[in-house]
Amino acid sequence: MTKSDLIDRVCERLDYLTRKDAEVAVNTLFDYLSEQIAADRRIELRGFGSFGTKSRAARRGRNPKTGETVDVPPKRVPFFRAGKSLREEVDQG
Repeated sequence: MTKSDLIDRVCERLDYLTRKDAEVAVNTLFDYLSEQIAADRRIELRGFGSFGTKSRAARRGRNPKTGETVDVPPKRVPFFRAGKSLREEVDQG
């Protein structure tokens, strides 16, 4: 599903919204989620899952093209953990 598909589904479900209004709502939601995750805040959507960040330590890596070892700096990466009901729904097919 693409962002455009999601906007279309919102329009179908909430027929009183125009496509432009649905697009603003979806973009606002994504912007807010991005801001909160970037600020290292955890977001939990009950029944769906939680979004957050994890820290990765500095490490030694290898350039696959040259074989040279390089230092990889520490960083934070976003992650998603599915909620119990989502996992069960996916498992049921």
